[in-house]
Amino acid sequence: MILNHIWGLYAHPKDEWHTIEKRHESLMYSLMHILTISLIPSICGYYAAAHIGWTIGVGDPITISKSSATLMAISMYFALVFGVFSLAYLIQWMAKTFDSSPNFVQSLELAAYTATPVLMIGVAALYPVLWFVALAGMCAVAYSVYLLYSGVPIMMNIPEEKGFIYSSSVVTCGLVLLVAILAFTVIMWSMGFGPEFVA
Repeated sequence: MILNHIWGLYAHPKDEWHTIEKRHESLMYSLMHILTISLIPSICGYYAAAHIGWTIGVGDPITISKSSATLMAISMYFALVFGVFSLAYLIQWMAKTFDSSPNFVQSLELAAYTATPVLMIGVAALYPVLWFVALAGMCAVAYSVYLLYSGVPIMMNIPEEKGFIYSSSVVTCGLVLLVAILAFTVIMWSMGFGPEFVA
């Protein structure tokens, strides 16, 4: 089953990391996990933007046209998948520095399962109030960072001391990657690909 590790990562994360490490899945399995979970924020974001409307503060909710919401949802989906794959590449690339030699599938598993809480919290967009979504997002990011710090020593087969530094490096690279994606989004919006608001 594609999503069989999710409950374990929430209920008993360290035990689940050991289970994942003992029986590595195929590249197709990890790919299906990412492609499935990335649908959650994309679909929920589309519905919130086109049908419910975002509440930023006081005033009426802000909605965008269905065509704009569709374009944004598709772009978000591919950006999320690209982000997870890029993170997996960075995890594998940095491994040599920490005396580890994972294959790409191991790195992708670590990236995919670490990103899962952030992707799943996309369901919060169905209540599109800025403070609520921001709070839910911060909680998801915090849990993803916890999963990363607990998973790196197990998945990369390195001591916890090295795992802490390795995880910190991955978090730094992840933040740089996020800023790069946001910067690309701003550039695209300034070139005329921004949303079309509905009055």
